[in-house]
This record gives sequence, structure tokens and C-alpha cells, in this order.
Amino acid sequence: MLAPIAWATPPAAYGPWEQVTSHLTEGLVQRGIDVTLFATATSKTAAKLVATVAAGYAERAGQDPKVLEYLHISQVMGVAHEFDLVHNQFDFMPLGYGNLVDTPMVTTVHGFSSEQIVPVYEKYNDSTDYVSISDADRDDRIDYISTVYNGVDTRQFSFVDHPEDYLVYFGRIHPEKGAAEAIEIAQKSDMPLVMAGLVQDQAYFDERIAPHIDGDRVKYLGNVGPDERNRILGNAVALLHPISFEEPFGLSVAESMMTGTPVIAFNRGSMPELIEHGKTGYLTEDVDGAVDLVSACGDLNRWHVAEVARDCFSVERMVDGYISVYRTILDRKP
Repeated sequence: MLAPIAWATPPAAYGPWEQVTSHLTEGLVQRGIDVTLFATATSKTAAKLVATVAAGYAERAGQDPKVLEYLHISQVMGVAHEFDLVHNQFDFMPLGYGNLVDTPMVTTVHGFSSEQIVPVYEKYNDSTDYVSISDADRDDRIDYISTVYNGVDTRQFSFVDHPEDYLVYFGRIHPEKGAAEAIEIAQKSDMPLVMAGLVQDQAYFDERIAPHIDGDRVKYLGNVGPDERNRILGNAVALLHPISFEEPFGLSVAESMMTGTPVIAFNRGSMPELIEHGKTGYLTEDVDGAVDLVSACGDLNRWHVAEVARDCFSVERMVDGYISVYRTILDRKP
């Protein structure tokens, strides 16, 4: 299992690719599969851990990400012959090794950082198998073996039937994730807003978010860990997810629903796949549409919201999907 190395696997707080990689690795080990995880030395796993770097480049300052990435990928590929299969969770950079090693490789496409990297994936259609994390995130130029939704560890989330009186924003503080729009929705709905997430755009935070934080109507808790995440998601009336990009999945959406908290999201990317409109949340086009739907969240059956999420987005469901992919790939091997 070739993990990303921005953060530890699993991450202490933010790190969605590392989180999904961790869930899959541990789930496979629980099924009795022999897994070696190539990740940072700060990682924790029941699999065999091979630490290619001491710490992630986002965890420890002063490191050169490209140097670490090169060393990380080359170490994995140098011993690829020892494994039945290499699962690449590390984006497009390992693809160039596909024709140089005999071991089959499957690559999870966690989304496209830009249109310019799609031709790289297209070039290696014949030397790796691609898995999409939603049907919405597929590109016609790429050959996919399957779609497997990201899995959430249900044990980390508690069902809450009677929420408190606030809305929640949980995600990167970045324009495309809609943090400022979430504040506007909460203000127009006359509801308090609790915010948590990694600041990825400091100027955006300083100009659009910070002026509204007063510790009362708008609270910002920073980049929180699993326990705090469970608490603030579960006790909210609704998660606000007013994205302005074609989001490939959206872990916070699945995580929120695990607690029974419905989601109000802008109708972009994978949101129609994750949210059953009128049942587990609502899809809308703009801020005013979201404001109109806030009061309707109280009409939703929170138990049904959690039940659907646990059935569709559990780690167990994800592991089943990847084991099926692995079998299909290995059955081709002479």
C-alpha cells in the first residue's frame, strides 16, 4: 500500500487521502490479507510498516516535498517484485513505473488537481488499473476498473437523535469549499455556526472568515481531531457544504451523516451520489436556496440518515469493493 506522505497514516487531524489509506489498510489486515504499508515513520498500522521518510512534509517544516516523494516512490517500486500487487494512493507520480515493474498496480484517483494532469493518467491506461471514488469524478479519457466510495470508520461516530441549536462547517478553509458562504447561510438563517478545518488559504481566512468569528454566533475551533469532529458534527442541526467546485467525494459529508446529521450541499460534483435529496439532506444551487432548507432539516429522520451512511460509506463496504478489484486484476495474471 503506497500511502501519501504529506501527513502520517492515519493523520492526527486533516489528511483525507491518508485517512482513507489507513482505513483500507486496517480493513484489509482484519480480513487476513498480508499488507505492507509504505508511509511516514509517524504512521500507525497493524500492517507491516515500511517508513520511507521520518515525518510528512506537512508535519515537519524544512523538508523538500519533491525529494521526499521521489525517495518514497522509488523505494516502493524497488521492491515491487516482492508483492502480488501494488495499490497506489499517491496520485499520478508513480504511474511512470508501471511499465518498468512486473507487479500489477492499481491506482485510486482521489481527484484531479488540475486538467493538466489528466493526460498523464491517460498515457498509462494500459499499465495500471484506475479506481474512481465517485462516478461524478470520472474522465472519459481514462479507463476505470471500478468505482469504490471512500469508507468511514463507523466506530468513530456516535448517533445523535436530538441535536443542539447550531449549524456546522467542517472542511478546509478555502474558497472552493465555501467557508464564507457557510457563514452567510448561518447569518441569514439566524443560526449559530461552528467551524472547524485546516486553513489552506490564509488570505481568504483573514479577509472573509476571521472578521465574523466572535466566539458566539460564529466559532472557529481550528483543525480538530477525531473526538472533537464526532462531537461537533453529531450535535449540529445540519452540516453546510456550499462547495464551488466539482468535489470528487467529500469525506465530511459521509462523516456527518454517520452521526445522523443531514447535509445541505450545493449541487456540484459527487454530492448527488452522497446525498439523497429530501431524505439524508438537501441539494441546492445557492446561498438563498440553502437558507430556505435549514428549517426543513428538522423534518428528516436522523436515524435513516445514519443508517444510509453506514450502509453506503462504511470501511467494510470499501474493503469489499477493493478486494473485488484486486481479485479481478490478479485473475488476469498468468
